[in-house]
Amino acid sequence: MNAQWLKMTMGLLLLVASHAVFADMKIGFVNTERVFREAPIAIAAQKKLEKEFAPRDAELRKMAKQARDLQAQLEKGNSTLSDNDRHAKERELADISREYQRVLREFREDLNLRRNEELTKVQDRARKAIQAYGETEKYDVIVEDAIYFSPKIDITDRIIHMLAQ
Repeated sequence: MNAQWLKMTMGLLLLVASHAVFADMKIGFVNTERVFREAPIAIAAQKKLEKEFAPRDAELRKMAKQARDLQAQLEKGNSTLSDNDRHAKERELADISREYQRVLREFREDLNLRRNEELTKVQDRARKAIQAYGETEKYDVIVEDAIYFSPKIDITDRIIHMLAQ
């Protein structure tokens, strides 16, 4: 009984001491996903990627239309085309489809690589801004992942505003 009482007393003392320590802490929360989506630097990075990949996207659309048109020709003229013409068009369609798949795969790989590069730049700038804000405003801790957080500790808008400057 004495050991149990001692454990309970120690537990209560630790609880009271930790409450006193945590009561003076300044804690902030940043929704980094929102920062990466809404901050002006993130929006600029997205527009940069769209502009950079627009010509290749247009090329892919053109190739897809060409394949659809050729497929429609084959379906329409199936009974009127000679065997040689039908085989030639089928080969052409297969070649276009193969080339389209190759170009599409390269496009996706390049886009993902560039998107990751741009995201890394945005993340680095955002993290530096969060750290600078935390130091300037004398926060003890700023978290970016939480199951629950009170809106009164959410500093996401301030970080987005800071990145706009």
